[in-house]
Amino acid sequence: MQKAMVLDQPAIRRSLTRIAHEIIEKNKGIHNCLLVGIRTRGIYLANRLAKKIEEIEGQSVPVGELDITLYRDDLTYKSNRKEPQVKGSDIPTDVTDRKVILVDDVLFTGRTVRAAMDALMDMGRPAQIQLAVLVDRGHRELPIRADYVGKNIPTSIHEKIVVELEEVDQHERVTIHERIEN
Repeated sequence: MQKAMVLDQPAIRRSLTRIAHEIIEKNKGIHNCLLVGIRTRGIYLANRLAKKIEEIEGQSVPVGELDITLYRDDLTYKSNRKEPQVKGSDIPTDVTDRKVILVDDVLFTGRTVRAAMDALMDMGRPAQIQLAVLVDRGHRELPIRADYVGKNIPTSIHEKIVVELEEVDQHERVTIHERIEN
């Protein structure tokens, strides 16, 4: 059950614009940077960030997609399927010695990010890994912190953050829902 809308389409756009500026500032430009979106919504956010960065800097930054399915430590808990659905990763360039900015929609326990870092390290040795998220909701189980955050939304463990993006959901918003226990 939806409790509140915390970001609408203009607020999401403003958050991504701010994150794009922060990425450019922290990295003193975009030389040697690579944006990598974590499936599914992180990919769309990474593409939007790349577009904003190009508008600001006048040059493009490569964007990749990362499928972390086989790196998750909760496959047995999350899936009722016998085999996980692997969609594959698509990284357009070698990650070795690059500043890789992982992009995801929500930072919660940190386990998704840990899985993404493991997947990246299997592809090479980045010079640095940074993390950009649209929403940080707290409740970390691992010592992981985002470098760039669109909005911090403190939540109860019994709540759920739902990010809906135009590319996937045909509308755009971030909402808090009461988690329904089975």
